[in-house]
Amino acid sequence: MNAHTPAFCTIVPPHVFDRLLQAEDPALSEIARRTLVADAAQRTSRRVTTVLGAPSVAPPEGAAADQPQRTICDARHGTALPGQTVRSESDQPVQDATVNRAFAGLGATFELYLKAYGRNSIDGGGMPLDATVHFDNQYNNAFWNGTQMVFGDGDGRIFLDFTLPVDVIGHELTHGVTQHTANLTYFGQPGALNESMSDVFGSLIKQYTLDQDAQDADWLIGQGLLAPAVTGTALRSMKAPGTAYDDDVLGKDPQPATMQNYVTTGRDNGGVHINSGIPNHAFYLVAEALGGKAWERAGQIWYDVLTGGELGKQAMFADFARLTVAAAQGRYGDGEEHQAVLKAWSQVGVASG
Repeated sequence: MNAHTPAFCTIVPPHVFDRLLQAEDPALSEIARRTLVADAAQRTSRRVTTVLGAPSVAPPEGAAADQPQRTICDARHGTALPGQTVRSESDQPVQDATVNRAFAGLGATFELYLKAYGRNSIDGGGMPLDATVHFDNQYNNAFWNGTQMVFGDGDGRIFLDFTLPVDVIGHELTHGVTQHTANLTYFGQPGALNESMSDVFGSLIKQYTLDQDAQDADWLIGQGLLAPAVTGTALRSMKAPGTAYDDDVLGKDPQPATMQNYVTTGRDNGGVHINSGIPNHAFYLVAEALGGKAWERAGQIWYDVLTGGELGKQAMFADFARLTVAAAQGRYGDGEEHQAVLKAWSQVGVASG
């Protein structure tokens, strides 16, 4: 796999399914196999979007610039997208809680980007937000395919419904924001930055929804997604990478917190879901040092870099660190914001000079 391999952005990384394929219970290994097969089929469609570029989808005529345009479809456990429309923007809540959670999560993501950063939807131009629920049968993932969100129901034994954590929804939609801005290559360090951006803003969307200060947030990605029998709290931890789970079936969370434990691998597009723990932890350290609402100063600095036009597609951790230091100084001067960013990158072992 090379640096130009098109991205297919899922919330559950491949190394989790590698482990599940080895499960003693044949039912678990079969579910993992079928999830990987479904992912492979969708990856082909994603390749077309990546090569040709993201399509521009205009908002409906007369749509208000400060209101989302959401459509939720039901795949009815098939794999054809988008499925049957079951709730649109003007509709009242339906009986299906999964549909309503997806609808609310799209709205929470739209609101954070608009209210905190003045961004009108994923593309900045009012792009409608579409999602499909009940994808496939016992599908253990959620993904952004370049144009829409897709959610599996989980198998009930390892993963629960993927609409349950709002940060999962925010994470995947943020892949769309990255696609329309820096478009970071989905391999190695640029790919880990791509994943980290989604974790950062996914967590901020959760904190915004709950009106939490940085000190009150759990900084977990996918909290509530793991089934009760799994020994773990979430898929990833930004506060303490490597501690999200330690389970007999899933194995142990492999994320490093610093460059000292950087993982070199050919799997997972060069470890994009693994090494994202390093920039994730840097953001957590900045947010914790500054306190208050993390989407304000810390989030603003990260957003400035993601959307500022200087972040190259092949950016390495050190490139991103340097740009965040410059963005902090440019927006806030030489005060505590600038110092917090400098210190955070130093703590995770990334040069920012």
